[in-house]
Formats: sequence, C-alpha cells, structure tokens
Amino acid sequence: MTVALMWEARAADGRGAELLEWARARTAELAREPLRSELLRAPQDRVLVLTWWEAAYDAELPELPEPDAALITRAVHRWRFESLGPASG
Repeated sequence: MTVALMWEARAADGRGAELLEWARARTAELAREPLRSELLRAPQDRVLVLTWWEAAYDAELPELPEPDAALITRAVHRWRFESLGPASG
C-alpha cells in the first residue's frame, strides 16, 4: 500500500521564503527517503509538503517536525491518506 503524508504550515509575515527553505531542508533530512516528495506553496505564505511511502496505513513514518513558533502563524496541519492510484482509468 502507498501512504501519502501531508504537512502544511503558514509562515509568519514576511517569512514565507524562509519557511519554504526550512521545509526543503527538513524533507532532505528525513530518517529515511520517501518514494516521492513534493514541495508546494500557495498565497498567504503557505507551504505544503507531500511525501509518499510504501507502508501500511498506520505505519510509523518519518514526518517533518513543527517549525520554531516564530516562523509560523499557527500549528502545522498534518494529514495521512491511502493512495488509490490515478484519478482517471
């Protein structure tokens, strides 16, 4: 089974680029390498990290930590999904 982990945070005012680089560095430092990872950004300095893992849904997987409180405006949001494959076909 493939499990996707989502990690999303909103940067403090003026710190979007810093949060983006923080997330990039932490993704590279995960205890093991995911099948795939992707880094995204959105308005209001939001940063999203997606990682895909070959594992059981409830497996213990490496996740990005919570950034320093001064770097973000609220607690990180985290979600876990089971991949069902491509949307078409």
